[in-house]
Amino acid sequence: MLARTDLRGSTPTLAELRRALPRGGTDVNAVLDTVTPVVHAVAETGTPAALEFGEKFDGVRPTSVRVPAQVIADALAGLDAQVADALRESITRARKVHSDQRRETTRTQVVDGGVVSEKWIPVRRVGLYVPGGNAVYPSSVIMNVVPAQEAGVGSLVVASPPQKDFGGWPHPTILAACALLGVDEVWAVGGAQGVALLAYGGTDTDAADEPGAVLDPVDLITGPGNIYVTAAKRLCRSVVGIDSEAGPTEIAILADDSADAGIIASDLISQAEHDVLAASVLVTDSAELADAVDVALEQQVAATKHRERVTTALSGEQSGIVLVDDVEAGLAVVDAYAAEHLEIQTRDAAAVADRVHNAGAIFVGPYAPVSLGDYCAGSNHVLPTSGSARFASGLSVQTFLKGVHVIDYDEAALREVADKVVTLADAEDLPGHGDAVKQRFAGSVRP
Repeated sequence: MLARTDLRGSTPTLAELRRALPRGGTDVNAVLDTVTPVVHAVAETGTPAALEFGEKFDGVRPTSVRVPAQVIADALAGLDAQVADALRESITRARKVHSDQRRETTRTQVVDGGVVSEKWIPVRRVGLYVPGGNAVYPSSVIMNVVPAQEAGVGSLVVASPPQKDFGGWPHPTILAACALLGVDEVWAVGGAQGVALLAYGGTDTDAADEPGAVLDPVDLITGPGNIYVTAAKRLCRSVVGIDSEAGPTEIAILADDSADAGIIASDLISQAEHDVLAASVLVTDSAELADAVDVALEQQVAATKHRERVTTALSGEQSGIVLVDDVEAGLAVVDAYAAEHLEIQTRDAAAVADRVHNAGAIFVGPYAPVSLGDYCAGSNHVLPTSGSARFASGLSVQTFLKGVHVIDYDEAALREVADKVVTLADAEDLPGHGDAVKQRFAGSVRP
């Protein structure tokens, strides 16, 4: 089921590794021609265009964009008690982790009378996108909302696609998760049109003077979605900030012969069931383990609920087994791959994990599966994909904060360094810069 790449006996360069490793992904450029008119139409006319495209693509048109408060309350009231309890636990753990991420203001005394501080200011208003598609993702509500709230964001809106089966509103479990988090602004809009409406804003279907009728644009959009959502985020990033251009989910597992083949197979399947484009990659120095994983996959895939989707994902070019000489070579492979989710299932797993440079999140040992991180570890599951973990981080409190330098110099402190400023301004042929300093001391001895 899984194709094999045999790197044993070779020492490939980084460039060769990147070319040799399984990699699928999606070509966002391929859908830009489809998405661009959608974004432009919403930018021009706002809500009417968003609703029209929603009706075209989702087959449903909600009576308003903003979900009524009673609909949200009813969703929570009707939520299964066990699901509600699990969501509350997920929220509690996520808050515990994210509350520790908030940065403190720093104050540096550069010279007497000269201070540079850096303070962290929350983004004023954010749009948090929660996808529909193959599954329902209340966990994504938590992963987006909790860090925004812990950052101190004062205004946030959750946008999620309307559902024909639920009266044109987002899935009730999504709405219930919003209620548990205290989110009272939810928009029934998804896809590229949803991203564009978040970026440009509009007026709801109610009269313009009614409370809640104004759909204020946001300053930052976060959250994963399909290729059309990603393309819209790319097109809107000159208007708003975005967290990332998320691709299909991916898992890489670095394992040696101490690992359990059945566990590895189940973890590969857990990501493959997301999407036919999901990537599942095993990197190992044990051919015997690779063989055992193949056998376990045959057995487990046959019994899994979404076996057709899983089979397609595991058989795709984005998935496979990579054989290496040893764990050291395996580390080079997983760093080159830079997985969204990286599991380490080796002897001394913590020590091996500590040597990883590139991963969205690292799961250590047999009792830290990706599924734990998806729901209840306390970590965030909105992570960099498609190799972008080489330079990007997952969603966190920092995503919603802006670092702002505050420069506070008195006259003596400026006078002390004025000649250096003038010299550098002249060196860059920007004499006006120097004059801006000299003007402050006009009539006095040259600084």
